[in-house]
Amino acid sequence: MKTTPSVPARRFSRLAWASAALCASAALGSNALAQTKTLYIGMNGGQMEKAYTQYVFPAFEKAYGAKVVVVPGTSSDILAKAQANKDKPQMHVMFLDDGIMVRAINMGLCEKQRDTPVLKDIYPAARLKNDMATGVSLGMTGLAYNKKMFTEKGWAAPTSWMDLADPKYKGKVVFQSMPSSTFGLHGFLMFNRIQGGTDKNVEPGFKAWPNTIGPNVLEYIPSSAKISEMVQTGEAALFPLTPTGVAGLKAKGIPVEYAQPKEGSVVLMVAQCVIAKNSEPELAQKLAEFLLSPLAQANVLQFGDQIPTNPKAPVVGNGVEQVKLINGYMKNAVTVDWDAINEQRPGWNSRWNKTIER
Repeated sequence: MKTTPSVPARRFSRLAWASAALCASAALGSNALAQTKTLYIGMNGGQMEKAYTQYVFPAFEKAYGAKVVVVPGTSSDILAKAQANKDKPQMHVMFLDDGIMVRAINMGLCEKQRDTPVLKDIYPAARLKNDMATGVSLGMTGLAYNKKMFTEKGWAAPTSWMDLADPKYKGKVVFQSMPSSTFGLHGFLMFNRIQGGTDKNVEPGFKAWPNTIGPNVLEYIPSSAKISEMVQTGEAALFPLTPTGVAGLKAKGIPVEYAQPKEGSVVLMVAQCVIAKNSEPELAQKLAEFLLSPLAQANVLQFGDQIPTNPKAPVVGNGVEQVKLINGYMKNAVTVDWDAINEQRPGWNSRWNKTIER
C-alpha cells in the first residue's frame, strides 16, 4: 500500500524542486525568464500525468520561465497526433512505450537528443537508436493476479506464462488486445517463445493459442483501464501487467499482486523524444534533459511509482523496496526485437482480429 510521504520524504521533494530549479536557472541564464513559452508534451494520463504535473514540471517551469502542458493519451494516440502534424508539430516532446517509440523514430518524428552529461548517467538500454529517444522509466511486463480470489480459492501464486492456460482459470483470464496494447503483445510473444517461436516467427503462438490460453480468456480488453473494476467484481483472476501498474492499483486498495514468470518478464520502458521540427527546439531539448536528471526522476519514483532509468536518482521511502524488486526482476527479463516486430505487426494485428478476437 502506498503511504503518505514522511516528513523527510516531503522535505526531500521540496529540496529536489529547489535544487533542480537552481541548477537549471544557472545553466540557462536570466534572459530566458523574460518571456513565458509553452511546451506541449504527450503522455499517458492518470497517475503518470499527475506525478509529472505536480512534482516535476513546476521546478522546470520556475527555472525556465516556461509552461508545460500535458496532452494526455495512450502511446498510439500520441503517435497518431504526432504523425498527423509532422510538418507543423503541435507538441514538443512525447512519451511513448519503447516499441511504439522505435516506430516513431523510423517515421522521422524524433530529433536526436543532445549529448549532455546526463546521457552518460542513464542505463545504456535506455538510450534508443543512437539517442533519438531516451527511456524515462523502466519496467517490465509480467503477470498480475487477484490476491483476494487466489487466497479464497487456495491457489498458489502464478509462476509461469503458461499458467494463463491452466484450466482452473477458465473464464477468469483477462488479456489485453495484442493490436492495441504492449502488455498484450508482450504476453503473446512470451507464449509464442514457449511454443518454439521467435519475434520473427509467430506461427507457433497463433497455432497453439486457441487450444491453450484462448479458452480461459473472459475478455480481450483494449487497455488495462478496466482491470481494477474487473478485479473488484471478481471477474479477473490473472492478467499481464507491470510491477508499476500493480503498485498503482494497490495504492487504490485493489487486491492485486505481481508475479515474475520463471521464463522472464519483458522489458518495457516509457521513452521520450524531442519531436522533430517543433517550434521550440532549444527549450524542448532542455526539458528532455531535465526529465532524465536524478532529482526529477526521484520525484516521479516517489510520487508516481515510475522506476528511474538514471541510477543516480536518490531513492527514499517506498521507492527503496520498489527499486530493489525491479533490479531482481531484471535478472531474467528479456528484450524483444522491435524492428522485426514493427515490420510484421500490421499482419499480426489483422490475423489476431480475425482468428483470436473474432
